[in-house]
Amino acid sequence: MTTPPTSKGPVTVRMFTQRLSSTPRGARLARHLALNQLDAWGIPHGSDPSDAVAVIVAELAANAVTHGRVPGRDFELRLALVTGSVRVEVSDTGTRPRPPVPGDVRPPRPLDEDGRGLLLVDALADRWEVADREPPPGKTVRAEVDLPGWLSLAKGRADGAG
Repeated sequence: MTTPPTSKGPVTVRMFTQRLSSTPRGARLARHLALNQLDAWGIPHGSDPSDAVAVIVAELAANAVTHGRVPGRDFELRLALVTGSVRVEVSDTGTRPRPPVPGDVRPPRPLDEDGRGLLLVDALADRWEVADREPPPGKTVRAEVDLPGWLSLAKGRADGAG
């Protein structure tokens, strides 16, 4: 006798992927595309999650262009709207330098010209990590921003209250 599958409700994952040129213009475009995509998903411009994702995308894209650029190769921006959070992934084909992992990000000295981007990511993301890019070569920096009230909002809509 087989047991019928139980339904836990729909699982919705929305994805956005875009390859961009490894240039300052590509980095700026990544931020604009991310903001527009979040707005299309119902996360409005100017909200705390939208602002956090905008800064995270801007910093990770700038790092990909500055530190992970390989001539003739693009970087990739991926966004996923998963239950309870927005996941940001920026992948490049550079192999050096490898960014520090969460917990190892050190503040720059006062006169340093760079080194503040991952501090912002560390401060704004609820979780983040550095992983090997699939397919190699390169790396992916993945960050997640939680969406407060997401579960209660989703439950309210499922119950017909929204």
